[in-house]
Amino acid sequence: MGGRLAGGRFAFGGTSTTVHRIGYGAMQLAGPGVFGPPRDPDAAVAVLREAVAAGVNHIDTSDFYGPHVTNQIIRRALHPYPEGLVIVTKVGARRGEDGSWIPAFSREELRRAVHDNLRNLGRDVLDVVNFRSMHGMLEPAEGSIEEPMTVLADFQREGLIRHIGVSTVTATQIEEARRIAPIVCVQNAYNVAYRRDDVLIDELAAEGIAYVPYFPIGGFTPLQSETLSSVAARLGATPAQVALAWLLHRSLNILLIPGTSSLVHLRENLDAGGLSLSPEELAELDGVAASGASALLH
Repeated sequence: MGGRLAGGRFAFGGTSTTVHRIGYGAMQLAGPGVFGPPRDPDAAVAVLREAVAAGVNHIDTSDFYGPHVTNQIIRRALHPYPEGLVIVTKVGARRGEDGSWIPAFSREELRRAVHDNLRNLGRDVLDVVNFRSMHGMLEPAEGSIEEPMTVLADFQREGLIRHIGVSTVTATQIEEARRIAPIVCVQNAYNVAYRRDDVLIDELAAEGIAYVPYFPIGGFTPLQSETLSSVAARLGATPAQVALAWLLHRSLNILLIPGTSSLVHLRENLDAGGLSLSPEELAELDGVAASGASALLH
C-alpha cells in the first residue's frame, strides 16, 4: 500500500496489526476549533490521498471532530479503503451546539458514537477505538473509567470493535482499563519539551503497547525552543521535523500522528522519519524539557 516511509514499523502487541510509525492525525481537517467543515474540503481530500500514497497506513480520527466532518472527508478521500489501512478513532466526548466538548460516557452515548463512526467512515467494524477520558481536558486527571471501558469491551465482543486503546489517561486508569480488556495503545500529550510520561512510555514498551503522543510538536502553537531551532538549522531541517525525529528516537513503541491541512507540512512531517540524530544531538534535545520551553499552549 502506497510508497515507502522511513521511521520503521510497529506491530500492536497481541495482534496481527502492523503500521508505519509515522501516521497522520485528521483533527485539523475540520474547521476552526475542530468544529464545522473546513474552508477547502478538496484540499483536505488531497492531503489524505497524498498521505496514503506516501505509505501512511495509520490514520487517527474521531467522529466528534467536526462533529462527523473528518470521518466523512476520510470516507470521501479513501473509500474503498486500501488493504492494510488502520483507522483509529476515539469516543467519550460529544460536541455542544456552541462547539464545546462534553463528556459522553454512558452506554447509550458510547453506542451512538461507535455507530456514528461506523456509518461516517463506511466500515462494518472499527479497527481501534480509543476511550477518551474527559476527567481532564488536555492533561490526564484521576477518575474511574471502569464503566465506559466495560461498555467498549461489550462492543468488542459484539464484533463492532477489533481493538481498544485509551487516551488522556493516568497510569492508574491504564491499569484499570487493562483489567477489563486488552489495551493496544495509549494516546497522551507528550513531546520533547513536555515529558510527563517518560516512565510510562518505557513501561508500555515492555508490554508491547503503543504510545501515541498528541501535541508532538507543541500545543495549539508550535514549540518555542532555541535548542530545537539550533539543531534544526545544523541539520538543514525544520524545528518540527527535529521534534518528530526526536520522538521516533525516544522509543520504538512511539507512533506519530502529526496533523496538518497543508500538503507542504504533510511532506515535511513524513520526511522527518529519515532524519538521523547523533547521540550528541539527542543529548542536547533531552535538555529542552529542563529549559522550560513552552510545550502545551492552551
